[in-house]
Amino acid sequence: MKIPSACLVLSLLGYCLAADPASPTNFGIKDGTMPEDPREAGRSGQFLDFPTWPVSKELPNDLFTFCRLRHNSERSRRSRGGDWLTDYPDADLNFSYRLQQLTSLQVSPKGAVVDIDAEQMRHYPFIYMIEPGHITLSDEQAKTMRDYMMNGGFIMVDDFWGEEEWGNFYVALKQIFPDREPQELSVDHEIFHMVFPLKVKPQIPSVGHAMEGRSQGITYEREDAQTPHYRAIFDDKKRIIMMICHNTDLGDGWEEEGTDPWYFREFSEKYAYPLGINIVFYALTH
Repeated sequence: MKIPSACLVLSLLGYCLAADPASPTNFGIKDGTMPEDPREAGRSGQFLDFPTWPVSKELPNDLFTFCRLRHNSERSRRSRGGDWLTDYPDADLNFSYRLQQLTSLQVSPKGAVVDIDAEQMRHYPFIYMIEPGHITLSDEQAKTMRDYMMNGGFIMVDDFWGEEEWGNFYVALKQIFPDREPQELSVDHEIFHMVFPLKVKPQIPSVGHAMEGRSQGITYEREDAQTPHYRAIFDDKKRIIMMICHNTDLGDGWEEEGTDPWYFREFSEKYAYPLGINIVFYALTH
């Protein structure tokens, strides 16, 4: 895998994103259904003109695929089919678009969704799990997730806020890893510097909360969520196997990049894409 230098990629980020800040279109799911190709998931149920790109004819399956985990929640967003669908498919497609645009990684233009199923999960080294603050797991599902990560897989957890949601997620986390505790990462950990060197652990709010708090510089979505936390579960070789992004929302930084130029500059360009790319490259190189 060829990884561009940090200076080169930073230059590309500033040029490509500033020159083309709204090329991916924002869209959502009309109801609870989900087509095989996410580009069919438009608000009107029609095909959407979303950027795509060719893949290698010689190695069509040698691609990184952004993969999302489908999970059960105590609270269900019935109009969207569940908490796991938050920001889908905009976030997945926008992030895939930027990942192939800004790095030399070969990326699938479609993405994937998997259940907590060993046969489905084993095909993807990186899996994204969103809004786990009300997640419910069976013991079998917990074992499936544990086995996936202990055998080399990586799960990124994102977009849950406050102490109640942390407490609910922690219960599930202890089902998965009864003998392991999440550890807070310092900003000098290599995952914050894989491709883009970050000087802070960013807090990325939803675009609505960002607009509401803009005049006061508030980026948290709840009073008990003022501090962003980036915690990790490590395997026996000290490799991160689960990255837990709490009191922050990288997915909205990807999904809403075309909604408002200020939000794009302050959150999508500065933090959501750089940190997301860092996490992916850590997962693929460790």
